[in-house]
Amino acid sequence: MQLPTLGDLAVRRGRAVLLRADFNVPLDDGSVVDDLRIRAVLPTVENLRERGAAIVACSHLGRPKSAYDPTLSLAPVAERLRDLLGEKVTLAPAVVGPEVVDLVSGLGPQDVLLLENLRFDPGETSDDPAFEHALSALGEWYVNDAFGASHRAHASIVGPPRTLPSAAGLLVEREVEVLSQLLHDPPVPFVGVLGGAKVSDKLGVIDALLDRCDTILVGGAMAYTFLVARGLRVADSLVEPDMVDACAQLLETGRVRIPDDVVVAPDVDAGAEARVVGVGGIPDGWKGLDIGPGTAAEFADGIAEAATVLWNGPMGVFEQEAFAAGTRAVAEAVADCPGFTVVGGGDSAAAVRELGLADRIDHVSTGGGATLELIEHGDLPGLAALRRS
Repeated sequence: MQLPTLGDLAVRRGRAVLLRADFNVPLDDGSVVDDLRIRAVLPTVENLRERGAAIVACSHLGRPKSAYDPTLSLAPVAERLRDLLGEKVTLAPAVVGPEVVDLVSGLGPQDVLLLENLRFDPGETSDDPAFEHALSALGEWYVNDAFGASHRAHASIVGPPRTLPSAAGLLVEREVEVLSQLLHDPPVPFVGVLGGAKVSDKLGVIDALLDRCDTILVGGAMAYTFLVARGLRVADSLVEPDMVDACAQLLETGRVRIPDDVVVAPDVDAGAEARVVGVGGIPDGWKGLDIGPGTAAEFADGIAEAATVLWNGPMGVFEQEAFAAGTRAVAEAVADCPGFTVVGGGDSAAAVRELGLADRIDHVSTGGGATLELIEHGDLPGLAALRRS
């Protein structure tokens, strides 16, 4: 997929570039807990600063329910960005408006201004033309380095390319390059590993991967709908009844592998009693919360033989130690795999970072939903907007 790149922009010293970043990072008590997404955009920031540009950065954070929610302010992000750059980063008091225009007009070469949370303005999610115009007016060029948000047709993603010379940032360029390798003649055998809660969220991705993968390993809560499709009782495990027929059809391909044993408990509490049982032996009132050790070993063997691996979604409730072993085993297997390995963002990316395995994986994506949509559809609204610019 050909995208306009930073080298295509004739950026001029001291003039403003509107940079869409993905700073949707976890916060705890007003501090950034995981700064992966902030670090990921630094090469693009440094590239633009080295060329003398003034940077007007913008991002969403969470899902604010009002025009201003202090718990979702980008102030902690500005502070962390300031620490990482070792330079002053100014936080604007709003997203658009006269005060913001004044701040932008006062920027000099290499200055960095961060707008407040884009979603404090309802025009962001509705792609409102007036908001889009006001935002685009803050820069002379536009750079999208928010891969994790590029599957959303929001104003800051699809709006500026309509009027500004635009390009992909270095992060978006790398994400598209890597994921395109999975779409076009990946080395085989190609093993997909999918987890998470709902089959309905990943049905289209499974269909798309079946055109490319030799085997798809399914864990997480979504596995229990597949087990029902096989005719097994799963007690109180999470099941999507309207997805059972679709799962049965996928199983008929012979290339979708599901658990043989699972870790179960009456509930997900940290102190709950946990047992390993065969998939046909989940007690009444209990629910499956992780793949079992036998399945983990089988999945690890399949990953070890792969030339290409894509993993998206945990194998269980890995936040609780009693149900984390399956996710840990898959993460270690992906890290040990000698083939080309990609972890598709979200909880999977968090798991490999927590386990200290990220450096042993070829590519850890910053986009969960964006990764899956690019694989399913071959394109994203944000990428299409850049190509049309």
